[in-house]
Amino acid sequence: MHSSSTAPLVLVDGSSYLFRAFHGLPPLTNSKGQDTGAIYGVVNMLRSLVKDYKPTHMAVVFDAKGKTFRDDIYDQYKANRPPMPEELRSQIAPLHAIVEAMGFPIIVEPGVEADDVIGTLAKQATEQGVECVISTGDKDMAQLVSEHVTLINTMTRTTMDLKGVVEKFGVPAELIIDYLALKGDKVDNIPGVPGVGDKSAVAMLNGIGGVHAIFENLDAIATLDFRGAKTMAKKMEEYKKQAILSYELATIACDVKLEYQPNNLHIGEMDRPTLKNMFAELEFKRWLSEVSDADITDSADVTDVFENEKAKMDAGESSPSESSAVFDLDAYTTILDEESFQALITSLKACDYYAIDTETTSLDYMQAELVGLSFSYAPNQACYIPLAHDYPGAPAQLDREMVLSELKPLLEQNDNKKIGQHIKYDMNVLANYDIQLRGIKSDTMLASYVLNSVATKHNMDSLALKYLGHKCISFEELAGKGAKQLTFNQLELDNAARYAAEDADVTLRLYEVLSSLLSKQAGLLEVLNEIEIPLASVLAKMEQTGVLIDSQMLGQQSQNLAKRIVELETHVHELAGEPFNLGSTKQLQHILFEKMSLPIVKKTPKGAPSTSEEVLQELAKNYELPALIMQYRGLSKLKNTYTDKLPSMIHHRSNRVHTSYHQAVTATGRLSSSDPNLQNIPIRTPEGRQVRQAFVPQKGFKMVAADYSQIELRIMAHLSKDKGLLEAFSHGKDIHSATASEVFGVALDKVSSNERRSAKAINFGLIYGMSAFGLSNQLDISRQDAQRYMDTYFERYPGVLTYMESTRENAKQTGYVSTVFGRRLYLPDINASNGARRKGAERAAINAPMQGTAADIIKKAMIDVAVWIDTIDNADDEIIMTMQVHDELVFEIREDKLNSYTQKICDIMQNCVSLDVPLLVEAGKGNNWDEAH
Repeated sequence: MHSSSTAPLVLVDGSSYLFRAFHGLPPLTNSKGQDTGAIYGVVNMLRSLVKDYKPTHMAVVFDAKGKTFRDDIYDQYKANRPPMPEELRSQIAPLHAIVEAMGFPIIVEPGVEADDVIGTLAKQATEQGVECVISTGDKDMAQLVSEHVTLINTMTRTTMDLKGVVEKFGVPAELIIDYLALKGDKVDNIPGVPGVGDKSAVAMLNGIGGVHAIFENLDAIATLDFRGAKTMAKKMEEYKKQAILSYELATIACDVKLEYQPNNLHIGEMDRPTLKNMFAELEFKRWLSEVSDADITDSADVTDVFENEKAKMDAGESSPSESSAVFDLDAYTTILDEESFQALITSLKACDYYAIDTETTSLDYMQAELVGLSFSYAPNQACYIPLAHDYPGAPAQLDREMVLSELKPLLEQNDNKKIGQHIKYDMNVLANYDIQLRGIKSDTMLASYVLNSVATKHNMDSLALKYLGHKCISFEELAGKGAKQLTFNQLELDNAARYAAEDADVTLRLYEVLSSLLSKQAGLLEVLNEIEIPLASVLAKMEQTGVLIDSQMLGQQSQNLAKRIVELETHVHELAGEPFNLGSTKQLQHILFEKMSLPIVKKTPKGAPSTSEEVLQELAKNYELPALIMQYRGLSKLKNTYTDKLPSMIHHRSNRVHTSYHQAVTATGRLSSSDPNLQNIPIRTPEGRQVRQAFVPQKGFKMVAADYSQIELRIMAHLSKDKGLLEAFSHGKDIHSATASEVFGVALDKVSSNERRSAKAINFGLIYGMSAFGLSNQLDISRQDAQRYMDTYFERYPGVLTYMESTRENAKQTGYVSTVFGRRLYLPDINASNGARRKGAERAAINAPMQGTAADIIKKAMIDVAVWIDTIDNADDEIIMTMQVHDELVFEIREDKLNSYTQKICDIMQNCVSLDVPLLVEAGKGNNWDEAH
């Protein structure tokens, strides 16, 4: 490498990017559960660097294992860093292999950090007259910036030169070490000088000079203009040794003895067979298609390959598949005139399917105002119809009322053409404009969830990265962050159009990729098309309807809770012998474990005694104080989350509270809800039941709650085919009494309430994978007795044991378990070397088929009930489905239809599926939810 080279030397801080990619990008995994997100992030960043700089010389530098010279100087250096998570550690070796196969020199130098290697190489390059680009996310590297050395943060796409250092830190590059020495660095545990922050460090460095100059002129500090300047000299004197030590720790060594020079770091040839194997294993589909392309010769260097796909497009050749075509955001169109709008409608009518997306002013579907619509019916053929951009100087747009009126027949047509990403949100937004979105072909969020509920987050950005290798424009890039974030109607139209049209284009391509993947796995398309997609429409209707609450009753409950909370706090302080903040973990640790010397049940990862719910529950068995603290926490949560908050959530238009149901959150298929979370209102406490009393029906109606009885135990009977369980359920026996009779060897009619309670703990404990240790804790019996109960249970119900053992074994072979209807739950940790993680996965393997099947059953019941309600004339005047909570559906039913409709609901729920045992639904009625339940 010599000075006439136009390309810079590129030095990559691999360790910095590895951590940032792991913590900053979605946690991607492949279908086997192998973590891949950090690898993807770093490789994607390397691709970008090659594309932007086209270097001939480059190195990717990683920290070596073991201590460095800084640990010898200061034994607390980086001591506060937690151990590397296994999910990250497992990605290091594959990443190193990929980097080498890409042809990049990879450097791991023992005894020093990656920073020191990069600093040394950058200095050598500068001395040889070669420009150097350092790719890093670490601020320490700013000390290396010079006329010939620039930093680039490839994750944020920002560069930093000499001027940029001053703009960011307020001091020039030659004072960055001094800046770090004064301020310290929490990440690396560099102590610095306590009390010195950004402003005081900048003021001293610019006013006096570097750290050594400051110590020679301490009197000058008092003359500077920053808060605390008068007393800072004394503090600096006190912490002089610490500041000098910090200076030494923060200094990047630029004189490391290396066996290579910048001119040795030539980018080599790509090892295509290795890359093909690695990309196939990690399921980086788009990159695999690039390195597998027949047009690429074995001697092609890495730059040629990464430019290959674009070159093919320029030459007019076809991509490996339409979905993997390069995104051309300049090809998108913005529709501002009626002629173009009519042409779009014609195209949408003619195509087989199309993606639709709404852009709005809010994520809250009840508050959201429609700003625009985007559509796509082929890759790169996407458009945006702006309707309400109202920033100063915004161009004229089509009339919203006219556009919606023209689109209404198309959007309401049951044509099985529309594809969305989380399309339930779009349904709700359009419903506010009197459009009932029908004819849903697919939802890419739900498709990803059904394909693998635990492999990734199911938002568009994560899916685009995982399945299309494409990074979407983020909303924050256009709108900013925090309190000053713009709403969509305030976005400049060109940017808004690219963002919105890209959403539709991505959605369309995701549909094509995910449909192909789902079709290769038996049963998954049926789960998506017969359960999840029809359910989205049912949930949308429930969300729009909302639930009625009595705000006055909640106000009274809040007052009562406030009084009780104060009483509990006073009692706790009396028992503790001093007042303290019950919300402070540190103060609670002091009271419980130092002052009162209670036994330490569990420790936090940092070694402090834990005060978690689980720990307090254990301590509460023998000590009053933790029991009272648990009560205090429970009542405070109830007050803050429900009695105080619910009245403020009543919508002005409907006078009801509107929750959001989530189909793609839980691993097992169960629904969850938020704003408010209806699933978490405690039912075992009187105060929790009182909150349910505030959920009421409209005038002339009653509340009906229909609940599946012991559904997971019935599913266990169906799955295990155990004769004893099948017989008990088929003959309508009380299952807990039947189990007690078998386990304790007593006649069915002689089972005591205590024996039934123990049998209930065994029944439910086993389906949640409980061990004998867990059962002994729950029943407060010896471990030997608990083990004897379990052994007897399995002797009486051998089919259950066989089922559990075969399920665990199959899960280890395949990596997943299935529900009765074919939904899969992948278990990435089922063969983990970490015992606790493996045991957790084994417990999930037993429970997930039951919990997942129960979720599928209630979803099918909701769909069937909704279909029946649709057949009733003026149904909204007679019956509405308002809530779904666990195994329960809640309705408001007009009083004169109460009995007949309740019976019909029970019939539908009991017969929506056919199992080897009957399903039983119990329905209650009342003037509020608590009465009905």
